[in-house]
Amino acid sequence: MNEYKILFTGTMGAGKTTAIGAVSETPPIVTDVVNNDQSHTKERTTVGLDFGQFTLDNGDRIRMFGTPGQSRFDFLWKILSKNALGMIILTDNSRPDPLADLRVYLEGFADDLDIMPCAIGIGRLGEHPRRRWTTTSRSWPGTTACCRCSRSTCASAMTSSC
Repeated sequence: MNEYKILFTGTMGAGKTTAIGAVSETPPIVTDVVNNDQSHTKERTTVGLDFGQFTLDNGDRIRMFGTPGQSRFDFLWKILSKNALGMIILTDNSRPDPLADLRVYLEGFADDLDIMPCAIGIGRLGEHPRRRWTTTSRSWPGTTACCRCSRSTCASAMTSSC
């Protein structure tokens, strides 16, 4: 039997604890406490690590570790990433700047990501605060779309004639 480690990381509230708990064959170990970070409405937050595991059909075991999401606990990120086979970065699209959030983890784990595979999961896709998709223009703010055919690639998008 072999044992493998997968690291879950990402912003506070992105779903690390939930993801580990959803696939773990044993009740996950969590180190959640009451959240005192006023910038987030989440009731509880991880301050140490999350841990869960499952066994593959061949008997190999996958151990899942979740990092705390707050960057003030980044000293734990390096400890938890040691000897990991891969990493899953979860980001919360309902936050004001999910790409900046993702960048924090890509930069924070840059050395690890040079040698380790990584998957990125994006949650709450329909809940971004700046989402302004309209049925009339079918374009995002800051993009130009044709007013008749709604395609941003239309040759007449800049000339107002279709």
